[in-house]
Amino acid sequence: MDRILYTAMSGAKQTMDQQSVVSHNLANVDTAGFRTQLHAMRAVPVQGEAIHATRVSVAASTPGSDFSPGNMTTTGRELDVAVQGKGWIAVQAQDGTEAYTRRGDLQVDGDGILLITGKPVIGDGGPIIVPLGAELSVGTDGTLSAIAEGQGPEALVDVGRIKLVDPGEAGLVRGDDGLFRAAPNAEGEGVALPQAEEMRLVSGVLEGSNVSAIDAMVSMIDVARRYEMQMKVISTADENAQRANNLLSMQG
Repeated sequence: MDRILYTAMSGAKQTMDQQSVVSHNLANVDTAGFRTQLHAMRAVPVQGEAIHATRVSVAASTPGSDFSPGNMTTTGRELDVAVQGKGWIAVQAQDGTEAYTRRGDLQVDGDGILLITGKPVIGDGGPIIVPLGAELSVGTDGTLSAIAEGQGPEALVDVGRIKLVDPGEAGLVRGDDGLFRAAPNAEGEGVALPQAEEMRLVSGVLEGSNVSAIDAMVSMIDVARRYEMQMKVISTADENAQRANNLLSMQG
């Protein structure tokens, strides 16, 4: 009787985790550059000293992310950029490491540091700093040009170049902070990808999330029903166990 409980209880736990992933995807349906997080479940034998080959539990696996491109939206804002092809924008994560994003709504803080969602954008020599109050424009190769406040077009100067990378076949791994990083090397250390000269940006355009709201809603309903089914299995197994105990306790 306990065989079914291993599967039903572990399945219910992993179904709740899957619901969190689906909810997270749905919450980011309008987040620029967001990549859908994937989630899958598989059956694994129960491990332990008193191992039973007939006992199977459910384990979650996250095969990765959906890297298909999102829809492009024209904004007309000079500091909104979208990466063409399979390129990514390099930013500095909270821990100081280099990470990558497809989000392109650039901002400039009070110190002149170019940011994406609060993360400094990396250039040729580290975080890019631009003149405060300057009129900025972004070239197709990621070059930032600035015209100082009160100056004419003849005063246009280059102030940095956004680092664009191409992860290639190795791909990227999503971190807990939502940013992506290159897969660790043989020593388990993170590596920074080189500048990809062939990558290009489009200015005045933002790439949207690749989450399908309809698919996410369908998945949410499916996961909820699966959880109800697993709880019903647990309840049924408990009722059967009680009936079996009643039969065993009968006298005569």
